[in-house]
Formats: sequence, structure tokens, C-alpha cells
Amino acid sequence: MTEYQEGALKQELVKESSRHSSLNGFSERSDAKSHLLSEVDSHLRQLGFSRNGKGYFVEDMTKQKVRDLHAAQRLERLEQNQRFIAEHGTELIAKFAQGKDICPRSFNPTLVEVKPGSAEARLFRFATLLWSVPVSQGFGRRIRYLVMDKRGDGREFLMGLFALGDPVFNLSARDNWIGWTHEDRRERLVHVMDAYVVGAVPPYSQLIGGKLIAALMTSKEVRKVYERKYLGREAVISKKNNKARLVLLTTTSALGRSSIYNRLAIPGGAKFTRLGFTKGFGHFHLSGAIFDALREHLAEQGHPYASGHRFGMGPNWKIRVVRTALEDLGIDGNSILKHGIGREVYAIPLAENWKKILLGQNKKVRSISMSADDISNYCVSRWMQPRAERDERYKSFETNSIMKALLNGGPGPSW
Repeated sequence: MTEYQEGALKQELVKESSRHSSLNGFSERSDAKSHLLSEVDSHLRQLGFSRNGKGYFVEDMTKQKVRDLHAAQRLERLEQNQRFIAEHGTELIAKFAQGKDICPRSFNPTLVEVKPGSAEARLFRFATLLWSVPVSQGFGRRIRYLVMDKRGDGREFLMGLFALGDPVFNLSARDNWIGWTHEDRRERLVHVMDAYVVGAVPPYSQLIGGKLIAALMTSKEVRKVYERKYLGREAVISKKNNKARLVLLTTTSALGRSSIYNRLAIPGGAKFTRLGFTKGFGHFHLSGAIFDALREHLAEQGHPYASGHRFGMGPNWKIRVVRTALEDLGIDGNSILKHGIGREVYAIPLAENWKKILLGQNKKVRSISMSADDISNYCVSRWMQPRAERDERYKSFETNSIMKALLNGGPGPSW
């Protein structure tokens, strides 16, 4: 064999070796994709989803089934907070009332703003761990409150809490009700905030305390805090000064139809208006380890979404990660994201001329917000005191059941 022939043969061997290496790499990648798809399918079926063509759905949806579907996510959240619970649990549980210690005839609901790093922030974090549907952290503008029952003897107990944050950009039930075009929404969504946490804690929750908590987020005091924090301030993303006053709140019921928001209206003040249901589209059922696996898959492809979770990316980052990863695996991401579990949507106008403000027809706001005291007096006398007289089971509530639920991954606030 000549030197030239030997060199040519070596080149062919190198090419052949490279071809086999490439094929083996393709096979490994195909196996990895198949394995990940199998994991996604197994995960959804374990949660109770069934296949429906390219997508998944849940039959006979009930509130308890929704709680069950979130159980894995809830357990994961509790595991992440075990150190926090162990360190602060004893201190924080003292802020919850025993049923026998409360007096419906002398309730004194008091708004307490939650500031980052404060004792109130720890109590807020602790209380949200009781929610059967895990609570998000919110994004963008954010206002958080505790509602405390401040007693005459100097003690105070947590009645409930709420948090307002930036609303999602796309919410058809809201946008159709307002009559917004895409341009309207882009220009004036800043007038809206969304209540992403709303609820009472036991034993106050057993006395329809949720209506009180929801109504208090419409108060003058909350509106003034919004103006103090955000009016005239430069937005982080747009760099524009916020000149928009708050004229509308929205919220959704995590468990389908809401008993808290239904028929909730304060005479002379805010009224909760039911708009319909969301389309049942989201990523909660692909959280935890499955989401991490999908994100890692994108990281292996060098996709920017894999490391794109930062302020300014918006609330839909996880949706974009899931959709992109699934489509790279060869399946329709939207068919998986459309889980079909709709949330009931409510809107709460805070001004007489809210619609004209949101359509750009008025600039001066005619507020209908009432004082927190007036709202509290109405809700306590309208709902809480009559329930206490009709049903005294709240008296048997003991705070040790809260710690048991947190330590054992219990079902959430079904007391």
C-alpha cells in the first residue's frame, strides 16, 4: 500500500468512526427524549389525569379533587419550608387563636401591612403554608396584608391575609368584560391589580371570615398604600412613571366556584362581579421534579429559557419553558398545558367611573373605597356574628391541628 493509499484509508476510517459516533449520539438523545416523555406521562397519570388525544384531562372535577391534584406540589413546598417551620413555628403558632379564646361580639379586625424581612412577613409566609393550593410569590408590584383581631386585653390573633400583585396580561374573561383592545390593555393594565392570596385562617374561617378578608382589600387604607408605594414611581421594566390610580381588582378562585366571593358586596362600596372561568391553562401539574427535568432538557440544548427566570421575564416564564421543552420533544406543548381546571374569575371595581378610566375616556377617578372600619363592621355583623350564633363548632378548634397539618403534609385549611 502506497503512502498516499494509507493516508486515504486513515481518512475513511476517521469519517466512519465519526459517523458511528454521531449515530450513537443521536440514539442517546432519542433515548433521553423517550425517557423524559415517559416520565411526563407517568407523572400526569399518577396525579389522576387521563389521555385525551394529544392532551390530558381530569374527569368529575370536584374541589377535593383539585386539592388532591395539588398535593404533590404542596408536599414539596412543605419540605422546602421544614427548617423555617422548625425554627419559627412555636413563635408563630401563638398568633393563631384557639376557638375558645375568640369573642365574635368584640371582633376588632385591623389591617397590618407586611414589609419584607419583618415579623409580619414571617407570619404571612407561615400562614400561606396552610393553603391546600400552594401560594405563588407574586411578581412586579406587590402589596401584602395581615388582618389581625386586636383584643382589648392586649393580645392579637391572625384572622386572615391577602396579597395584591401585577395581573396577568392575558385574561379573556376580564378583557372581554371591560371591552379592551390589545392596545387598551397594554396602555391601561397598570390601573389593575390582582389578588393572588385571599383567605381567612381558622377559627375565623369557620365563621365566614373569608368574606371579611376579601372585602378589606378594597378599603381606602389599601388604596392609599398603593399610591404611596407606586404612584409617581418609575417602573422597573418600562422605565415610565406610574401615573395610574388603582381602579380595579381581579381575583380567581383556586377551587372552582367560590363561596367567599359569591354575592359579596358592601353597601355603598365595592361589589364582587363574577366574570366566568379561566380556560384551564397553566403549568401547576408540571411542577417540581418534572419541571426541573424539562428545564434541564432545554439547558442541554443551550436554550436561553433554561436560565431566563429573572425579573422582567414576566409570570409566564414557566409556561414558556414547559411549552418549548415539550415541543422540542415532538409533542404539542399547549395540549399538555391545557389541563382544563378552570378558575372562577371575579372583578372588583374601586371607582364609579372605572370603565371609562380603563377605556381611556376619563382621567379623574371617582373612588368608592370605604374605610377598613366601616367594611369590618358590616362584614362582622352581616356574616360572622350570625354564623357564630348558629354554629358553635368553631369553639372546638385547637391550634395544635395547624402544626400537625404542616408537619404531616395535611389537606390544608378544611377546618
